Amino acid sequence: MEEDQQQQNLNYWGSIPEEEYYTQQGIKSTKSNYNSPRGLSFFTRSWIPSSPPRGIICMVHGYGNDISWTFQATPIFLAQMGFACFALDIQGHGRSQGLRAYVPDVDLVVEDCLSFFNSIKQDPNFENLPCFLYGESMGGAICLLIHFAQPVGFDGAILVAPMCQISDNVKPKWPIPQILTFLARFFPTLPIVPTQDLLDKSIKVEEKKTVANHNPMRYRGKPRLGTVIELLRITDYLSKKLCDVKIPFIVLHGSADVVTDPNVSKALYEQAKSEDKTIKIYEGMMHSLLFGETDENIEIVRQDIVIWLSDKCIVRE
Repeated sequence: MEEDQQQQNLNYWGSIPEEEYYTQQGIKSTKSNYNSPRGLSFFTRSWIPSSPPRGIICMVHGYGNDISWTFQATPIFLAQMGFACFALDIQGHGRSQGLRAYVPDVDLVVEDCLSFFNSIKQDPNFENLPCFLYGESMGGAICLLIHFAQPVGFDGAILVAPMCQISDNVKPKWPIPQILTFLARFFPTLPIVPTQDLLDKSIKVEEKKTVANHNPMRYRGKPRLGTVIELLRITDYLSKKLCDVKIPFIVLHGSADVVTDPNVSKALYEQAKSEDKTIKIYEGMMHSLLFGETDENIEIVRQDIVIWLSDKCIVRE
């Protein structure tokens, strides 16, 4: 029965083949492999409007996720709104190279993303278009690190429930972090970190939990020691660097998010040096703002993003 269900759901939208579905949605899409300067192969996708694009959006997914399942819902929508979207599965995720869900050095992930995104910006088809970053959860943290690495490279950032700090609700309690830090020196790839099911805590609508769980690329194991220690390192770093953020941004967070802390998004908004910054806190919404909520809630978040993007494109023009 499980195998029959997976056969029926070749994609998160069901059994319709990809190209047919994209055509129905009025967009174009490509997939390919990108070789980074450090020699790793990354799986990439693009979602392109049928008319000349208004701007480029460079997208980064979250921990344990990938760009080929429910993540696609957002770039498909943004392409329908006139934005050319590009994303890659980061190291150890989806169809990209690396041990599953093992991210030993986020700084190298930042370099991988920058290299790929810069190659897109150099494409003659997209010259002189405004270019934005988009990141969900861990991807939001990576977007801020990309901004620090290339401060004037992007015209703005869309940060969806960014992992600037891991919520105390899912972070291992003392003395477990101290023990894990010690063990990670010797067994960094070991998947033994005790944590609750993030999918269940991220998605509100029960039927959508089932859809998300059918993702054949979803990592279902326990977090690896080295990955957790690295995420704790970069979130600690970011929480101290919020005041150095200068890029125009919109940060969106659910008040009921127990995976990443909405209070840290509020701190980002308050402390950032950005002259152009917007915050949206959605009462009662959870971590998966753009898939796991009710369709009505998702539409609210989508429209806030499109309004923000449209304003930036008008200013640019």
